[in-house]
Amino acid sequence: MEIRANLHKTEEAIANACAKAGRNRGDVTLIAVSKTKPIDLLKEAYEGGARHFGENRVQELLTKIPLMPRDVKWHLIGHLQTNKVRQIIGKTCLIHSVDSLKLAGEIEKESGKQNLVTDILLEVNVACEESKFGFLLEEVEEALNAIKRFPHVRVLGLMTVAPFVEDAEKNRSVFRKLYEFYVDIKTKNIDNGSMTILSMGMTGDFCVAVEEGATMVRVGTGIFGAR
Repeated sequence: MEIRANLHKTEEAIANACAKAGRNRGDVTLIAVSKTKPIDLLKEAYEGGARHFGENRVQELLTKIPLMPRDVKWHLIGHLQTNKVRQIIGKTCLIHSVDSLKLAGEIEKESGKQNLVTDILLEVNVACEESKFGFLLEEVEEALNAIKRFPHVRVLGLMTVAPFVEDAEKNRSVFRKLYEFYVDIKTKNIDNGSMTILSMGMTGDFCVAVEEGATMVRVGTGIFGAR
C-alpha cells in the first residue's frame, strides 16, 4: 500500500506544481525509477497506476521486461555503454541518456540492422559537472546537426541530471537554463520539429523542474523508498 500512497502523493505534487506554473497536468509524464527494485514492488506501482518505468542498467531492464505487463513503457535513463546497445534496441520507448555522437552512431547502426527507428534524448551536462556524462550546452546544436542524418534515430528532446542538492531551489537555474535552451533549439527545427520532451527533475527537485518546464520527471526514492 505504501507504494500506492507514495505514487498518489507524487502525482499530487506534480499537479500542484503544474497549477502553480499554469500548466496542464497532462503535459508531464511521471517515470517510476525502478532500478535495483524487486519485481513485486514494480507490480505494486503498476497496480497503483504507473505505466512508465525507468531503469539504469541494460541487464536489469531486460530481466524485468518479460515479468511485467505488456503495456509498460520502458525508459533507459542510466549511462549506456556502446557495447550494450545491440541488446537494448527495440526494447525501450525512449533512451534518455545519449551523451556522445559515438553512442548515437552505435544506436543508428544497430537500429538499422533491425530496421527500427529508436527514440532518444540527448543528455546535457548543464551544470558542467566533471562527474557527469552529457553534452555541454554549446555542443548540442552540432550534435543535432550530425544526428539528423541518421535515418534510424529520432531525437525527441533533451535530458539532464541536475546536481545533488539539499535545497531544490538551488537547481532552479539549471532547469531554467535547459528549458530556455530547449525553446531556442526548437525554433531552429534541426530535427524537423520533433523535439517535445524535456526530461529533468528527480525525487528531491521534480516540483521545481515541473515549474520550470519539465515534461518528464524521474522519481525513484519518492515512490519506492530509499535503496
